[in-house]
Amino acid sequence: MGKLSRKKIKNFFADADAATKKADKGKHLEDLTCYLFGAVPGITITARNRKNTYETQEIDVALWDEQHGQGFKALDSIILIECKNWDSPVGSMEVSWFITKVRDRALNFGILIAANGITGSEADKKEAHDVVSKALKDGIRLVLLTRAEIEELKGGGQLVELVKRKLVELTVSGTVWD
Repeated sequence: MGKLSRKKIKNFFADADAATKKADKGKHLEDLTCYLFGAVPGITITARNRKNTYETQEIDVALWDEQHGQGFKALDSIILIECKNWDSPVGSMEVSWFITKVRDRALNFGILIAANGITGSEADKKEAHDVVSKALKDGIRLVLLTRAEIEELKGGGQLVELVKRKLVELTVSGTVWD
C-alpha cells in the first residue's frame, strides 16, 4: 500500500492557500487528489478537467479502478471526483450538480473533496446534506472528504478505510459523515 507524506500534503495545501486565483486553488487540490488516490493499489488517474461533448459539464478527476484486493474493490471501475477548495462549505446547488454529473454517466458513486465540508450538518440533514440524502433513493452514493481528514492521512490504506467507513455511515444514517 502506498505511503503518503504529510509534508507533501501540507505543501499542496500551502500552495493552494497562497494562490490568488480560484482556478489555481482548485488545481492544487486536484493535484493533491491525484497524489492521494495514486497511493491506492489498482487506481489509475485517467482524466482531469475534461468536459463532456456538449461542454456543459466538467469532471475534475476521473479514476480507473482495477478493483485490487487492497483498494476499492467494491466500487465501480470508474470513479469521479469533484474538488472544491473553498474557504466556506460547499452549498446544496454545487453538491446537486455533482450528483447530476454522476447520474448522467450512469454511475452510482462519486467522491466530493470539499476543503471545508458542505452546508448543513449530519444532525439536521438540511441544505447540502439533504441533497446527498435524497440521492440515495436513486442509488447514488456520495462520499465527502475534507481538508482536516486529508491532512491526517499517512497512506493509501487509510484513504481506503476512510472511504469504506464513510460509505457504511452514508448507508446507515442516510447522509454524509463529516
